[in-house]
Amino acid sequence: MLKRLFIFCVLLIAAPALADVGEPVTEDLGAAVVADYEQHLAGLFDHFHRNPELSTVENETARRMALELSLAGFDVTEGVGGTGVVAMLDNGEGPLVMMRADMDGLPVEEKSGLENASRAKQIDPITGNEVFTMHACGHDVHITSLVGTARYMATNRDQWAGTLMLIVQPAEERVLGARAMRDDDIWGRFGKPDYALAFHVNSFDVAGTINITDGSPFAGADTVDIVIHGVGAHGASPHAGRDPIVLGSQIVLALQTLVARELPPRSPGVVTVGSFHSGTKHNIISDRAHLQLTVRNTDEETRRVLLDGIERIAKNMGRVAGLPEDKLPEVIVSNESVPPTVNDAALARQLRDAWNGALGQGRVVYNPTKGMGAEDFPFFTVDPDIRSVYWQIGGTPQADFDRQAAGGEPVPSHHSPLFKIAPGPSVTAGVESTVVALLALMRPE
Repeated sequence: MLKRLFIFCVLLIAAPALADVGEPVTEDLGAAVVADYEQHLAGLFDHFHRNPELSTVENETARRMALELSLAGFDVTEGVGGTGVVAMLDNGEGPLVMMRADMDGLPVEEKSGLENASRAKQIDPITGNEVFTMHACGHDVHITSLVGTARYMATNRDQWAGTLMLIVQPAEERVLGARAMRDDDIWGRFGKPDYALAFHVNSFDVAGTINITDGSPFAGADTVDIVIHGVGAHGASPHAGRDPIVLGSQIVLALQTLVARELPPRSPGVVTVGSFHSGTKHNIISDRAHLQLTVRNTDEETRRVLLDGIERIAKNMGRVAGLPEDKLPEVIVSNESVPPTVNDAALARQLRDAWNGALGQGRVVYNPTKGMGAEDFPFFTVDPDIRSVYWQIGGTPQADFDRQAAGGEPVPSHHSPLFKIAPGPSVTAGVESTVVALLALMRPE
């Protein structure tokens, strides 16, 4: 309690912009958001960028977010699903709308060359080792923008009606946080939302743009292990054993036919073998091999085709190799699986129209994601089904793309130690797009 009180006092002294949260905003939205960024959000982003924390141990980040949202006038509950934070603001009759921001960083040493590059270290809860930490996926943009949204909505209650639920989610990078908050009975404790919203900053879009699709912005993902049981032997006597490395290689090659020959050409899917481990020495045929796969899809039918195909190929290749039925390869699908993020098409069109009207059509783009990245946001929106939209905010200045096109440095991808985002246009676009979406869904009667 004394530590919390000390932080509260320091913030009141160091950040005078907090004192005017209750004053009405008379400027237009863009000007108000830029002013708040210059007065408060820029410093907050810098703090988060310098001090990232790993999944499930985002303790200081959660405390700072709880304090910021409380100072903005929200009723805040900490410790939801671990380090998760839920902030509620009741503003009369109207819908309950949820906006989520994820807050965890990654075990990556930042090499961006930025003045505020993270040098923070933390004990990795998975390995127990001390590692460098970095916001290599832009979650610092997400939580800073959430604070900006909270501050704007709290000072402009005459523009909306209903109940606003802001969620600060842990452990997105390990696809644990959303499920943990649901398991902690978030809907029973705070109410089931009528709408659920989220965004992700994107290094492959021009800074300040809003990228929205009617369909699936992020894929579903399954983590699959294949354990191959062979018969060990001397490397000089292969006939005396059943080589799991040869069998594993045959399985890897056969898996490539799933996407090439079993999925319809217009149905995207990915089967990647990311790890193949077997053996200990040059002249020993091992009795075991272990394959680790990531499997991606954009709908349940594709997911079923891929998972069923992996099981069928692994088992039958074992039979081809002459393994007995009780020694056939094991296929294990992890509980880390996440369904695809699928936007409510009508709601996405409604928000696109609202953004075009409020922010100008030049700000709204459709730039389909070329990869098959996944998200755990769907654990908030499926079972029961909640109408939801997930959009992306551009984070890279146009000059960086121009330099890349001219043969210069490529724009770094997410999760790279070189990853960097232009915070000003990214955070302000995050706040603007969220506020416009909320005002469109929470119009007063």
